[in-house]
Amino acid sequence: MASSPSLKPIQEIAQRYGITPEYLIPYGSSMAKVDLSLIKPQASRGKLILVSSITPTPLGEGKTVTTIGLSQGFNFIGKSCIACIRQPSLGPVFGVKGGAAGGGKAQVLPMEKLNLHLTGDIHAITAAHNLAAAALDARLYHEHRLGDQFTEQTGLPTLNIDINHILWKRVIDHNDRALRHITVGVGGGVNGVERADGYDITAASELMAILALSEDLKDMRQRIGRIILALDIQGKPVTAERLEVAGAMTVLMKDAIQPTLMQTSENTPVLIHAGPFANIAHGNSSVIADRIGLQQADYVVTEAGFGSDMGMEKFFNIKYRQSGIKPSCVVLVATLRSLKANSGKFNIKPGQSLPAEIAESNVELLAQGCQNLGWHITNARRYGLPVVIAINRFPTDSGEELEYLREYALSHGAEGVEISDAFAAGGAGTARLAELVSGVCEKQHEVTLLYPDNASLLEKVQTLVNTYGAKQAVLTAQASDQLTQLEKAGFGHLPLCIAKTPLSISADPALKNVPKDFTVTISSFRVSAGAGFIRAYAGNIMTMPGLGTLPAYRNIDIDQSGEIIGLS
Repeated sequence: MASSPSLKPIQEIAQRYGITPEYLIPYGSSMAKVDLSLIKPQASRGKLILVSSITPTPLGEGKTVTTIGLSQGFNFIGKSCIACIRQPSLGPVFGVKGGAAGGGKAQVLPMEKLNLHLTGDIHAITAAHNLAAAALDARLYHEHRLGDQFTEQTGLPTLNIDINHILWKRVIDHNDRALRHITVGVGGGVNGVERADGYDITAASELMAILALSEDLKDMRQRIGRIILALDIQGKPVTAERLEVAGAMTVLMKDAIQPTLMQTSENTPVLIHAGPFANIAHGNSSVIADRIGLQQADYVVTEAGFGSDMGMEKFFNIKYRQSGIKPSCVVLVATLRSLKANSGKFNIKPGQSLPAEIAESNVELLAQGCQNLGWHITNARRYGLPVVIAINRFPTDSGEELEYLREYALSHGAEGVEISDAFAAGGAGTARLAELVSGVCEKQHEVTLLYPDNASLLEKVQTLVNTYGAKQAVLTAQASDQLTQLEKAGFGHLPLCIAKTPLSISADPALKNVPKDFTVTISSFRVSAGAGFIRAYAGNIMTMPGLGTLPAYRNIDIDQSGEIIGLS
């Protein structure tokens, strides 16, 4: 169990940052919900630092460790800082990673609370999402059962739901590939209308994106009402409002809209809100958490999911576009070993032993992998902000390689480069990084978005894939038809949320480092009308992950005293 003798009552942590007891809803002594009445209009005083990374590898880049460590580093040098991160999904906790609280001397405590259930936000989203699914199938059943008598007996208009255009799958917060495609209502009759269905993981629910992007409870209620659950036989949207389930869904999420306050191993406050997965979701912490942090502290450090082509791009083109919350600096996290892994020379799988060429000093191999870093620096700079490189250092890293990496980054447009020893030394190990970032944040910059709202959806797609380095986007016949229908329905002004692999800048996980001369196939589009964006699916993207051959749950247990083991 990850605990600390320095863990303080959460009320004390809150008080130090001006969050008085009337704004806290305690969940035990170590965490509390923060009431939204704390947020005051135009009260922002802080600067936002957005942490992203190079293309992820199974070796890990240490993005969360760096995010937590940098927030501790600011407090170490006397500048108040709050970290904003997302709640881990139980899918990867038990499937791949075993936890997502950071590590060493830079982690959120108690990490078991963060990784397992926290204050129940993901479960609330699951319940609200599945209520809509149940309501949809119930309405389908009763309209089929009663036929022309439905309106006479109920007083409700018939929705005439098209069984072939039900868009709202069910969700669960686990990796369970067997649920990707199922049949519901088997046998018909009292069991409902038999039809094909499936499950997504809860983090992929539009409700998760709505939670992350909502400004307040009223905004969340309106967004939930706009969710398109299905189409009727005339092709018109059946929304949650039209089904009369939006209010009840919001009731289930009324506490989830409040972010959860915890602390790091050095008592730096952390606001946890919304969920993970920038490959199949928008992959950023909430607007509400950012606003609270920026109101209460000089600096806020937040983390975007996966590499800069994923969560960082979505931060700017979706979250910033909707909220106006502007970062002052982008921090890209890299390690020597992950850059070598990005060279394209290896096909590293989770759990495999580290190849000797990666473990040993090898400047030539590092030079190949640094091309990936160069691409991500260029990509981050597209948005008009300065870029700082945080080198997450390992004890075996050679001085020669570290110096090569520093010089490479500076010569390719980084504003500065600094070592991060967050894992080993906490805030003291990121103090110099915090000083560097603080100085960079003093410079004034304006955000540049990649495309205007009034660009066509096809132009937006082409712009995004061109930033990856692709020659063009190729739309399937289905995607082309959907694009036309979305623009006819009035959704052409919305930004895009590209669902693609995080393991390559391209949409093909086999294309490593900096791919060239490739195309990106868009298989389908779908509007998330409540969240306010259009999902574009590139490549074979699974919105329900599966468990691997050696899942993390094998190592997780509990002893007779109640201490959890194997959760890292």
